[in-house]
Amino acid sequence: MYRKIVVLVVCLTGWFSIGIVGAHAAAPRTEPTAEPDCGEPAPIKRDGSRWECTFADEFDAGRLDRSKWTPQVRHGSGTDEARACHVDDPRNVAVADGALRLTVRKVKAPVECDRKPADYTAGNITTYDKFSQQYGRFEARIKSADADAPGLQEAFWLWPDVRKTPVPLWPLSGEIDIAETYSHKPNLAIPFLHYLSVDTLITRPGHNTAWDCKAERGTYNTYTLTWTRKSITIDVNGKTCLVNKSQNHAFRKPFIAALSSALGKGRNALTPETPLPATMSVDYFRVWR
Repeated sequence: MYRKIVVLVVCLTGWFSIGIVGAHAAAPRTEPTAEPDCGEPAPIKRDGSRWECTFADEFDAGRLDRSKWTPQVRHGSGTDEARACHVDDPRNVAVADGALRLTVRKVKAPVECDRKPADYTAGNITTYDKFSQQYGRFEARIKSADADAPGLQEAFWLWPDVRKTPVPLWPLSGEIDIAETYSHKPNLAIPFLHYLSVDTLITRPGHNTAWDCKAERGTYNTYTLTWTRKSITIDVNGKTCLVNKSQNHAFRKPFIAALSSALGKGRNALTPETPLPATMSVDYFRVWR
């Protein structure tokens, strides 16, 4: 996101957020059955102790593990003229060759999406009703679709667990976008923290976002969030890109995780040059505390 207008409505990332609650209201409550394995050795904390693995998916089972993930359904991205609806379809959400594959594609016949027709579909999965955590280390290794024309948007982000705490209107709710990638900015990943305070009345690089996190599209990049009561730190490929020490109340509750592919909007809206279908690949997703 490159502009920030603080209002209690959906914005560029808000369509992800608002969609989660309604789309997953009837999801079955299942829990992962196996002990999580984040690999060895575990990362080391600042105090010298090691992080404890709490959730992991290496995406090597050949299918989506639905004890861990719920595909998002309905709710669109993009513009009114080029709208992509999130669907639970193996052409959009699949696991193959050791990676999660979330694909944006054009469909032959429009699908209904929030009472609007959509000519495109996309993949989006979350840990809604499966897993959430307050504080810890969240990490994913992700490859965005190789593209330098506008139109594509991918995201690795966290949203409050509505089962465990009341969630006020966005952005009071809080949202942690660990990395958003836009195909019109093919060498960057954009972190963004959404919350309401005097500090977020304007976009502030180095405080609630960063515009210098190098991450080339078409190759794997590792995105890491270290979230404590005192600070939120986001690293890209081992390099710290954003540190926020606001200690805002919005970040004092459990959050779920989401991985999303989508169409863009504004300066990143779909064009005839946008390569479709376009796939976001995720090598692994891991959480520690």
